Amino acid sequence: MEKTWRWFGPNDPITLQMLRQIGVEGIVTALHDVPNGEVWTVEAIQKLKETIEFAGLHWSVVESLPVCEAIKYGGKERDALIENYQKSLAHLGQCGIHTVCYNFMPVLDWARTELDHPWPDGSTSLYFSKVKFVYFDCYILRREGAEQDYSAEELAAAAEMDQTMTDADRAILIDNIIVKTQGFVNGNISEKDHNPVERFRQLLSLYKGITREQLRENMRYFLEAIMPVCREWNMRMCVHPDDPPMQLLGLPRIVTCDEDIEWILNAVNDWHNGLTFCCGSLSAGRQNDVPALARKYAKRTHFVHLRSTDILPNGDFIEADHLHGRANLIEVCRIFEKQNPDVPMRVDHGRTMLGDADKCYNAGYSFHGRMMGLAQMDGVMAAVKS
Repeated sequence: MEKTWRWFGPNDPITLQMLRQIGVEGIVTALHDVPNGEVWTVEAIQKLKETIEFAGLHWSVVESLPVCEAIKYGGKERDALIENYQKSLAHLGQCGIHTVCYNFMPVLDWARTELDHPWPDGSTSLYFSKVKFVYFDCYILRREGAEQDYSAEELAAAAEMDQTMTDADRAILIDNIIVKTQGFVNGNISEKDHNPVERFRQLLSLYKGITREQLRENMRYFLEAIMPVCREWNMRMCVHPDDPPMQLLGLPRIVTCDEDIEWILNAVNDWHNGLTFCCGSLSAGRQNDVPALARKYAKRTHFVHLRSTDILPNGDFIEADHLHGRANLIEVCRIFEKQNPDVPMRVDHGRTMLGDADKCYNAGYSFHGRMMGLAQMDGVMAAVKS
């Protein structure tokens, strides 16, 4: 598999020169300065591509060309936004960039409650606490009907938590769930928002009455509209699984399991409509056997994210070491090296370690932690190919 790395552009403190030195071959990036819904111009794409090539690397995958919320919930501006998306895809194809990772998650791009959960060795990682998420939903967001989505035990634990939560604790939880994990990836929330909770409530309201079936049909509508452009320019669209792969905040989630993936690939049965095989996202759902899914969907996978999680007995999950956890990345590498060896892969969500904490890296995207993960996966790939 091609070794790639997610790079956040010229302002990323991790430079292209650093990446070349550690064995990275391809770059995964996007035009992060272009507002969601606007057309990516040939000039802007070419400028960033030339910057990457000047460093001796190449632009392998776009992550992400964002799908606007109005496309997902079927707003009146949907067709105009899809037309802009078609133009951006054509411009990428003209510039020789043919793989686009995207997601169809309503509102939330990904969800964690802790960004620096401590490990015994002094490193930290991302963490999802079910009770903290219940607390956020019921006591901070105060979503109507939220209590119906949780068990009596979970509600009792959240009520107990409310007795000790301080204003500072609540501010950190808000920052972790709806600011830090969203804003740096062309999200709907930015660190400049003065009242992110109210903004979040407004975004959730856009999906009032939108069922799982309707969201699926809106996705089908989007894919059918862009497939002619994808065929013309050989654009490989690869949807990212929901992270985590479960229902959250009353929102419909439609990329959570085998049945969901099969539906999407069959709804628009075109090779250009494919999958980002994110081992970490999929492994965070008890319903998913990650190696079995890799074996089933390897030929329709256009991009691989290598990371793993452990699910705890209480329903929490934590980012695992790349050589451990329930994703079984060694077996996943074996499958892809056999069935789809040219697919680009990137290691994902490394631990914060060895002085990473004070470098202002984006949440989950440390340098040393991902470099260690890349070295581990490079060794695994070499072993399974031998």
